[in-house]
Amino acid sequence: MQRRMIAPCFMDDTLECLRRHNVEVGPLLARVGLPPVISEPISTEQYGALWHAVAQTMDDEFFGEGARPMRAGSFALLCQALLSTETLEHALRRGLRFLRAVLDDPHGELIARDGLAEIRLSDSGPLRSAFAYRTFWIIVHGVNCWLVGRRLPIRWVDFKCGIPSAGSDYRLFFGAPVRFDQPESRLVFDADFLKLPVIRDACALREFLRGAPANILVRYRHDDGLSAAIRGRLHTTAPAAWPSFERLAAGMRMQAPTLRRRLQSEGQSYRSIKDEMRRALAMEALLNGSRSVADLAADIGFSEPSAFHRAFHKWTGKSPALFRREASSDIDARDNASAN
Repeated sequence: MQRRMIAPCFMDDTLECLRRHNVEVGPLLARVGLPPVISEPISTEQYGALWHAVAQTMDDEFFGEGARPMRAGSFALLCQALLSTETLEHALRRGLRFLRAVLDDPHGELIARDGLAEIRLSDSGPLRSAFAYRTFWIIVHGVNCWLVGRRLPIRWVDFKCGIPSAGSDYRLFFGAPVRFDQPESRLVFDADFLKLPVIRDACALREFLRGAPANILVRYRHDDGLSAAIRGRLHTTAPAAWPSFERLAAGMRMQAPTLRRRLQSEGQSYRSIKDEMRRALAMEALLNGSRSVADLAADIGFSEPSAFHRAFHKWTGKSPALFRREASSDIDARDNASAN
């Protein structure tokens, strides 16, 4: 199986964070077998080892980015506190209260409405870095995926802070639209998942903690599992020619009910995979091309531009034209920051 990797830009974010807190990065990198300059992707196991080393050095599992340190051992206590919960919603609300007590800020609130669930982050002080908010969501999302035993597909992620140099890689990491300079920092997913039962016990927790935190960086990523294999098949075909579910199952030498059940275990359906891919194709075209919205709608398999407008607004909360304008502004802001 292909090893999952962490992009150098995220390592840059990590090391920049440590330097802001006056931590000598050279000895930490050497301790986990990493070179002093990271120019290639590293494995999740290496990043997990670095996370452990940082926690031991700083006595803080949140890289010094919270209002208070998340003392070493807090992550294990968080997981233990969630074992007795019954549903994902129960676990999320308890976990967010736990992190509020540990970190103070940033702190999260679960809001469910209009078929969507969002984890909204707040700070009593100045804005934190995108790295801080990303780390919070890695912990919360990773633990909750493990608790229910399936990936929880993300609709979109908003950052209240400005765009970092690795803005495009944030989109790849989450497998969902990512927006910066937003009114609120939030991670959004379908509210139906809140009803999922917690299926883990103390024995499973011991095994989970042996692999943490590397396993929360990889186990439930959007590019892993059967759904990733289906995406690979669809990538080779124009959206208008994508097969029916029955033809897809036959091509994969599986019975349709078996394929449906296995996708459900990953928190996916054939329709959601196609929607995610159409969304990604649309975003890529709007970010990097100048084709009209009508032509773009036809390219990605919509019979009418109005149907594409409705779908895109459902995916991102914005019209295609507004998304294109804001994306252009993001690129200009990043170019100006690089020039300065």
